[in-house]
Amino acid sequence: MGISINLGALLLRGAGGLALTALSALLLAQGAGGPEERAQIEQWKTLVEADQRFAQLTAQAGRRAAFLEFLAPDSVVFREGPVDALTLYSSSSFAEAASEIDWKAHYVDVSNAGDVGLSAGPLTIFNDSGSDSYGHLISMWRSSSAGWELMADIVVGIPGFLSLDVEPSYADTLPVIAETAIPASVSVAGNTLQSLVDADELFGRSINFRGGQRALLRYGLENTRVYLPGMGPAVGAEAASSVYGAFLDNQLATTNPVNLSNLGAYLSSSQEMGYTYGTMETDSSTAEAGFKTSYMRLWRFNQEGEWRIAVEVLSPF
Repeated sequence: MGISINLGALLLRGAGGLALTALSALLLAQGAGGPEERAQIEQWKTLVEADQRFAQLTAQAGRRAAFLEFLAPDSVVFREGPVDALTLYSSSSFAEAASEIDWKAHYVDVSNAGDVGLSAGPLTIFNDSGSDSYGHLISMWRSSSAGWELMADIVVGIPGFLSLDVEPSYADTLPVIAETAIPASVSVAGNTLQSLVDADELFGRSINFRGGQRALLRYGLENTRVYLPGMGPAVGAEAASSVYGAFLDNQLATTNPVNLSNLGAYLSSSQEMGYTYGTMETDSSTAEAGFKTSYMRLWRFNQEGEWRIAVEVLSPF
């Protein structure tokens, strides 16, 4: 007898208090769904747990100690563009000036190989003045023999409080996985790091040609997510592209092109997921005030054989 389950209903609590869908829990319990799907669920759980341990260590030992514990040797964080994370967090100036933080992931995604992942959620920054500030914290992770390591970390500020009473759910990731090509397919096997960088640069050019809204509609997933200053995350192609276009329209003159500089990229060994980062800016000699932003993008290779944006993050400076 078959089992029919509504993916949007009946959230069960898995080991360690992690939110799993009823379908996911049954797959784990009954050994159904195939080994790759069961493995990806387990990999998703390990990243949620790693992000939670990271947040807990930050609260217990302080921000600097926690980051130095989790940062990968070649990791970056974003200030005015990406900078070497270990150099920054090891500096005495950072130790003297850094504010403590607290956050909680509300969304987690992991590659089929379980070697690349993303976590995102609300952030509180505790300032000495007593006037706390808030934002989104979006992190890229890489799995190694030592466990999950932090590869890239970007903050997007917002003007008001976002509750940390959130839990990530695998149900939110399933629609993105459903859009993704099977890693064993011929089209995915042909992917390279350069093809990912090419997609990143093509998207930058498309913003100038199509405008931000149409560019993201063309190169984003149906279930894309956007994190922008001053607002909550926008989820889904229509909502995400609408706010993305409006944000860029407010920042850019229609005749003033934005120039994208890709400064880094990483491709999962399963070749269906990767991320890119860098800066986008206008020519300040022709723009009234100029526009500069760090960006970080999570990409998935879709079933139609194209790299598409799963998560887009802009942090202007």
